[in-house]
Amino acid sequence: MTAPVPAPALRMGTAAGRGTLLAAVLASGMVFLDTTVVNVALPKLGQDLGANVSDLQWTINGYLLMLAAFVLLGGALGDRFGRRRIFLIGVVWFTAASVLCGLAQGTGWLIAARFIQGAGGALLTPGSLSVLQASFHPDDRGRAIGAWAGLSGVSTALGPFIGGWLIDALSWRWIFFLNLPIAVLVVLAAMRWVPESRDESASRTAGPGRTRRRFDVGGALLGALALAGVTYALIDAPTRGYDSAPVLIAALVGLLSAAAFVLLERRRGDGAMLPTGLFSSRLFSVLNLFTVVVYAALGGFTFFFAVYLQNVVEWSAFRTGIALLPMTLLLLIGSARTGALSARIGPRLPLTVGPVIAAVGLLLLRGIGPGASYWTDVLPGVLLFGIGLTLVVAPLTASVLAAVQDRFSGVASGFNNAASRAGSLLAVAALPLLVGLSGGGYEQKAELTDAFRGAMELCAGLLVVGAVLALLLVHRPPRDAPPSQPCHSLPAATPPK
Repeated sequence: MTAPVPAPALRMGTAAGRGTLLAAVLASGMVFLDTTVVNVALPKLGQDLGANVSDLQWTINGYLLMLAAFVLLGGALGDRFGRRRIFLIGVVWFTAASVLCGLAQGTGWLIAARFIQGAGGALLTPGSLSVLQASFHPDDRGRAIGAWAGLSGVSTALGPFIGGWLIDALSWRWIFFLNLPIAVLVVLAAMRWVPESRDESASRTAGPGRTRRRFDVGGALLGALALAGVTYALIDAPTRGYDSAPVLIAALVGLLSAAAFVLLERRRGDGAMLPTGLFSSRLFSVLNLFTVVVYAALGGFTFFFAVYLQNVVEWSAFRTGIALLPMTLLLLIGSARTGALSARIGPRLPLTVGPVIAAVGLLLLRGIGPGASYWTDVLPGVLLFGIGLTLVVAPLTASVLAAVQDRFSGVASGFNNAASRAGSLLAVAALPLLVGLSGGGYEQKAELTDAFRGAMELCAGLLVVGAVLALLLVHRPPRDAPPSQPCHSLPAATPPK
């Protein structure tokens, strides 16, 4: 007979509670920082390593690809083999890859290390939240998760200051080396205070009357291959040619893998990594399409804006890093309020109005050029973009969770997180192709200016598409959704992660 599983017992205000929260916040902060501040470093590392546009794209997308493809698998590993164990493996893995990034002597080395780093982040990201969910007493769980969300937002806001200063004062390499002392603190705190937990129904030995859950590695691999194939085709088409064999083969592999992923997940039903029954909810399907579109606009904007400010407007990395700080502050202050508003009036209005306001902000930013003033040329667009995102993020998260049954809340949140990263990934891959930026064009002011303005128009168009989707197809979830902190890693809240 299986022994009963003890109830989670950590309480806020105790040493163990504070230590567990510290480990989760610092660990997730590393992942958030390396999703944002690397964009600020792109011009400097590009000059240092002799990178072209496709190298810069892969520096961002190698990391996003692994996070998007394997974050659900990372959560499942923690459920089966122990959340603290997988969390610690992810921390060590991520940190070792960060050191490899900092030591990179060429673009190939850096891109490979970013792939490895993203895989570590996929183990670490779901663990930072699941250890709180599984460890804290139910009476304190909401406070712990709220503190995690707030403190993680603060750590993300500090990234532009710290990262920009490190890039200017020392080198872009130090944005990666910074993870080493943080990781040491995380490991010490986790070993000392974080209790081990796992989902007993996912154990490898199924007892009488228990259903043994299969491990959907095939689904994770097919999902990764689908994203990788399409991404490779989009990034390499300008240099190899649209009709070249490698580009056509990559596109074909990506599309076939996507079809095979859908068929495999449908066959496995509720035992799949992504149960396809979730998409019987039209609201869930629409919200995730909305997520891809809006976060594609966000990813494209953050990729282009940091490079443009440094290579055309001629701002320093530090000044670029802090330029979008108002967006972070708006998200930190306003997310809880917009979540509460959405719970009262439904998600349609904020999800319709928010993208339109953000699109107006991008069109204002499209006009900045050399000698631009932050206060009159940059700040108005940044404020509008930040207000628009603040209206979107928390209502989107709450609505996604409310659109499915409670037992699927974890996989629904994980898939929505993956959808946001996939949107950013595809935008970074496709936008330079669509606006004609390739090779060393990001170092040429005239060429980069034309590309930036075209990219801002396309990103604004994506936001308008999102608004139309929300207006026509989003309705109040079938049950009231509580105000929620954003599940995403606030990629839009800060100057490019």
